[in-house]
Amino acid sequence: MGQLSNRIIAVLSESGFEEVELTEPVKRLKEEGATVHIISSKSGKIKAWDHDHWSIEVDVDKTISEANAEDYNGLLLPGGVINPDQLRVNEDALAFVKSFFADGKPVAAICHGPQTLINADVVQGRKMTSVKNISQDLINAGAIWSDEEVVVDQGLVTSRTPKDLPAFNDKIVEEFAEGVHEGQHA
Repeated sequence: MGQLSNRIIAVLSESGFEEVELTEPVKRLKEEGATVHIISSKSGKIKAWDHDHWSIEVDVDKTISEANAEDYNGLLLPGGVINPDQLRVNEDALAFVKSFFADGKPVAAICHGPQTLINADVVQGRKMTSVKNISQDLINAGAIWSDEEVVVDQGLVTSRTPKDLPAFNDKIVEEFAEGVHEGQHA
C-alpha cells in the first residue's frame, strides 16, 4: 500500500493539456495507491498536446457538473496553454477549484495551470512558481512568484515546466498524503 492508498484525487483538465503534465503525475499518484478521477467540462475524452502537436486521448471520469469537491482529497491542475485558458473562464470549474481552498485541501498546478488559480482568486499572498510566461500574471494577481523547480505554500504545490516533474511529483505525493492544511484556506 502506498502513501495515498486512502486518497481520491481530482485532475481538472480540458483538451489541450500538456501530455506529460497530466500523465506523469497521474501515474505517480496511482503508484502511490491513489484513486484518480479525470474531470472535465464534457464527458468522453480529452485530447493531449505534446510540445507542438495533438497526441493521446484520456478518458473523462466525471464532468465538472457531476463532480463534488467534497468527494476528493486533493486537486491537480495540469498545464498546457489551451487547457488552463479554457478552465479559467468556466464558472463551474472556478467554483470547483475554490472549494478545495475553502476546505484547506491540497492543490497542485504546473506550468500554465496556475492561470486557473488566478481567475479563482486564490493566489493573493501565496508563494508560487509557474512557467515564466505567466509569472507577471501571477505577480499582478498578488502572488509572490519565485523561479524554482517546485514551491510549496501551505498545501499549494506549483512547478514551472515538464523538466520539474520529478520534484513536482514528489511534493504532490507528500502534500496529498498530509491532507488538509489550515493555512490553505483562501
